[in-house]
Amino acid sequence: MLKIIIRLVRLVLAAGLLWNFYISRFSNSRMVAISVSNVSKSFADFQALRNVSFSIEPGERVTILGPNGAGKTTIMKLLIGLLSPDSGEILIDGHEPTSIEARSVVGYLPEDAQPYRVLTVRENLEYIAALRGVENVKDRADLIIGYLNLSEIAKTKISALSRGNVQRVSIGIAMMHSPKILLMDEPLNYLDIPTQENVIRLLDSFHATYFVSTHILSIAQRMTQRVIMISRGAITWQGTIGELNKLSTGGETLESTVSRMMQDEWQSH
Repeated sequence: MLKIIIRLVRLVLAAGLLWNFYISRFSNSRMVAISVSNVSKSFADFQALRNVSFSIEPGERVTILGPNGAGKTTIMKLLIGLLSPDSGEILIDGHEPTSIEARSVVGYLPEDAQPYRVLTVRENLEYIAALRGVENVKDRADLIIGYLNLSEIAKTKISALSRGNVQRVSIGIAMMHSPKILLMDEPLNYLDIPTQENVIRLLDSFHATYFVSTHILSIAQRMTQRVIMISRGAITWQGTIGELNKLSTGGETLESTVSRMMQDEWQSH
């Protein structure tokens, strides 16, 4: 009888180990990077988001595209945990946005980001790296400075920089800890065309999931693989860049088609 009990215990333990292996090996691989399910958000009498749902797979590059006031920045603030939804669920890498687990894997570039003005470019980068627990802080700062061509202004205080240079530094800050997920609100604001192309190339080489907010169609086409269109707080269309490019018909430009789709949604409410 004792031998039978021992065998049963071993079988149970073996089954448990196999299950844990399955969960760690396969469940995580199927976990989406960003999950937004039936999310609504209001501010007083204004409904900013209405039952918004979408998901982003690990490694995907996705734009949320919409006019000013459509709800793009509200979504970004919900994803980073600066706001809480009135209803629905948001998960970042399988965790609540405010959790340590989620915040450790996210890099965030807010619209009109403002690094510490009294610190230099290098001091800002190294300070954020230290806060994020980055090893070899100086080496990581050197790498980002090189990537974004910041060498000539590395010792300059933020207060003395042009808005375009501040934006470059802010992009570097968002990338300092090599995040798995990058959330970027209007990332190409204030950048000239050559700098935009340099940033896009850098992001292309940076193997992360990234989610971009913009109101400019060409930025969505240049930066990402998939577009989520939003108007007046509601998702109006989702699809790949290829599918987006096929939307225009009858000689209508793509820009006109997208504008009409957003306007139709606006007038329907």
